Amino acid sequence: MIDDDKNLDVTDEPIEPLPLPGKPVRGSQSGRPLMAALDLLGRRWTLRILWELRRKPYKFRDLQARCDNMSTSVLSARLKDMQAQQLVQLTAEDGWHLTEHGRSLLLVLAPLTDWSERWARDVSVGRTGNA
Repeated sequence: MIDDDKNLDVTDEPIEPLPLPGKPVRGSQSGRPLMAALDLLGRRWTLRILWELRRKPYKFRDLQARCDNMSTSVLSARLKDMQAQQLVQLTAEDGWHLTEHGRSLLLVLAPLTDWSERWARDVSVGRTGNA
């Protein structure tokens, strides 16, 4: 069990191969960077971790609590993958925080948030028969 960030070893090999631009990934053999990014973002908890780190850094246990107390092994694996992909970084002072790539990714995802809110309203109206 991980007691704090100092005990988190992020140098071990990930359990599943990291999606890399130029390499085949789940669902695509093209090697396109977009497909590698979508593979990474589609992994369980990755988007939630990005979301939780959007405003400030968190120590491992605090981040775990913000992510519905996900298992330490899953959080460790996701942070390891995200660190290898330069989306998050660990500092002794602050804990886990977004890198420049992580922050710019959130900016790119902002229009998707806007779209999803419009879509949710439209789907909700369609279900109630008030279209």
